[in-house]
Amino acid sequence: MQDLYELSPEQIQKRRKARLKRRRIIRISIVGVVCLLALIFYFYQFTDVIIGLSKDLDSIPEAGEWAMFRRDLTHTGSTDPGGVLPQGTPKWVFETDGVIHSSPVVADGIVYIGSRDRKFYALDAETGDKLWEFEAGSWVQTSPAVVDNVVYFGSNDSRLYALDAYTGTKLWDFKAKYGIRSSPAVADGVVYFGSDDYFVYAVDAATGTELWRCETDGYVISSPAVAEGIVYVGSTDGFGYAINAKNGKLRLRYRLYSMGIASPVVKDDIVYFIGSQGSLDAVDAKARNWPWEHRLKVFWNALYVYGAAPRPPLPSGFTWLIRLPGRSVSSPSLVDDILYVGSGSELLAIDVNTQTERWRFRAAGTIESSPAIMDEAVIIGNNNGHLYAVDRATGTKLWDVATGGRITSSPVVADGVVYVGSHDGKLYAFD
Repeated sequence: MQDLYELSPEQIQKRRKARLKRRRIIRISIVGVVCLLALIFYFYQFTDVIIGLSKDLDSIPEAGEWAMFRRDLTHTGSTDPGGVLPQGTPKWVFETDGVIHSSPVVADGIVYIGSRDRKFYALDAETGDKLWEFEAGSWVQTSPAVVDNVVYFGSNDSRLYALDAYTGTKLWDFKAKYGIRSSPAVADGVVYFGSDDYFVYAVDAATGTELWRCETDGYVISSPAVAEGIVYVGSTDGFGYAINAKNGKLRLRYRLYSMGIASPVVKDDIVYFIGSQGSLDAVDAKARNWPWEHRLKVFWNALYVYGAAPRPPLPSGFTWLIRLPGRSVSSPSLVDDILYVGSGSELLAIDVNTQTERWRFRAAGTIESSPAIMDEAVIIGNNNGHLYAVDRATGTKLWDVATGGRITSSPVVADGVVYVGSHDGKLYAFD
């Protein structure tokens, strides 16, 4: 190497320029790589460009069936149009050895129901005769889902079970850390459900293999609704969640300011969340949080209070909010732009286009059951043990019948028959 002292001033200057040029190129390259990585992170985290949504996820119930909680993946809670309105006449009663909180489902002429006697039952829908039973490790409080001749349900023993729908033979079980009170939703070969271990899970419907999990900060008792590739669910941490159904990536964490126990309903790109202290939030179903939204909002709100910052923007996804009259754990139903929900001891009919109340019906006790909708009627149970049928147009009571215990189970309607469980340990069929 040529000694630096042997170089002329011109050669030394030339070398310095070359060295500075190389350093400049290296700096620009590093900045470019960092910017590219930031751009990739942005598109991955806050858009659907890199990993899109599985928009073909759908649920079309068979006529005369109610095969999962709230009947379909979007949780409309409504049965087929047409048919004969049940009159509350007892058809049959099946007795278990424990309280029934689970809501029944009906598929292919079979009624499925769980009980706190640790057993899961399959009954003939016409006669109420037991076809088979399966014993789990603890209470069965969730509502089952029946898809492709397999019935799925969760138990307080922390397991999600998959059984042959006709024989009750166990196909597989998946173990979470704590109990499962969230009713499963099944779409495109995947089972979605929540657990008391704070997670929302997706498992393969054929094998029970975990596909992903998404963490919340509370129990997930709410049952997932699924629409256009997004899973919507509430948590007792006071937030509603929107999660990419394909990979479990969180899209939106929406503050409800009270526990999200009820299950959401989705229609026309709006998801409706119910807060346990009596709130109804209409949220843009495709919205996403902006970066570090909830952390920055804390500081922004503080600065706003002291006059050092402008008013903070509305939460991502906010469309509108109305207050309900009482404690609300009833999951809403939505038909023809009218949302029906129990709150306190009242059943409300709310026009979601105008955010106005159409009518309210007062029951004789608190409503925790979720409504089932027919053409002419809303059917709902309450804590005084009565099952009510209410006129959809006016809110006038059509009939009511008494069971021997509280009704927290949600009624279902299939082929003109209403099925509902009661805390007296019995499953009732009324036509």
